Amino acid sequence: MFPKKVYIREVGPREGMQIEKKNIATEDKIKIIDMLSECNFPVIEVTSFVSPKWVPQMADAEEVAKGFKRKTGTEYQAVYLNTKGIERAQATEKFDLEGVISITASETFSVKNTNRTIEETLIEMDNRIAVLRENDIPIITLTVMTAFGCNYEGDIDPNHVISLIERALKRAESQDVFVKRILLGDTVGWAKPPSIEHLVGEVQKRWPELDIILHLHDTRGMGIANAYAGLKMGVTHFDSSVGGLGGCPFSGEGAAGNIATEELVHMCHELGIETGIDLDKLLEVTAEIERLLGRKLQGKLLHGGTLESLRKAGSK
Repeated sequence: MFPKKVYIREVGPREGMQIEKKNIATEDKIKIIDMLSECNFPVIEVTSFVSPKWVPQMADAEEVAKGFKRKTGTEYQAVYLNTKGIERAQATEKFDLEGVISITASETFSVKNTNRTIEETLIEMDNRIAVLRENDIPIITLTVMTAFGCNYEGDIDPNHVISLIERALKRAESQDVFVKRILLGDTVGWAKPPSIEHLVGEVQKRWPELDIILHLHDTRGMGIANAYAGLKMGVTHFDSSVGGLGGCPFSGEGAAGNIATEELVHMCHELGIETGIDLDKLLEVTAEIERLLGRKLQGKLLHGGTLESLRKAGSK
C-alpha cells in the first residue's frame, strides 16, 4: 500500500557539493539553492558548518547562507558537528535548526569515519545532547549510518541494527529526549529491496509511532528500487540529491552518489503519490548543475524525458 504523500529532503547543495573535486563558485551554489527553492521542496539541506580543512567545498558556508533567499513553505537546514558549528549556523539567522543524534551500525566504518567505536559513540551521545540543549535546538532524529551494510563488514545483521536503535533511544530517553524520526542510512549502497523491507518492517513493528526516513545511495544501481520497496512499506520521508550528486568517500573511487531526486519524484508521480515538487523546474536545476560542473550527472531522467512529457508529445 503506497502512501498518498511523501516528503523529500533535497540534500544536493550540502552532501552533493561537498565531495565535488571541481571548485564551485559561491554564487553558483546560491543560484542552485534558489532554483531548488522554486521547486517547492519541504526541506533543503543547504550547507555544512565544518572545518574547511576537512571539507574545503564548505569553506564558504557563511557566504552561501547570506546569499540564498528563503522561500515560505520550505525549511532550510545545515549540518553542524560541534558547538562552534552550531554557533556559526545560528549567527546567520537563515536556518531551521534541528538536532540529530547518530550511530553507525558498522564498527569498522564508525572508526574510519568518526574515529570512534560504536560504544564510544553511544557515550559521546550524552555530550551531543547537552550541546544541542544548551543551544535550544530540538532533537528530532536518530540517524543510523551503514544500516544495511558496508564495504568493510558486508551485510549488517538487522537484529544488530535494532539493538543499536534500542540502546540509543533508551540513552536519549534517560535524558528526556524523545525523537520523532529514525533515519536509516544506506551510506555506501549495500541495501537491496528485501533488506529494505526486512529492516523497515522491524523498525515499524518496534516503534510504530516514529517516522522512518530512508537515506539511500545508488552506488550499485539499486537506489530507486530500494526507494520503491520503502514506498511499498509505507515510508513517507526520503533524502535524495538532485542529479544523483554526492556519495561516500568510503564507497570506493568513482562511486555513484545519492538517489537522484528527479527520478524519485518522477516515480512517485507515476505511482500517484503526491510530492508537491515541480518536476519540470527540478529538471531545469539538473541541467544547470550539469552545465556548471561540465559533466553529465548520473541521473537519466533529464536526457530520457518524463513519461508525462512523452505522453503529451504523443497526443499532439
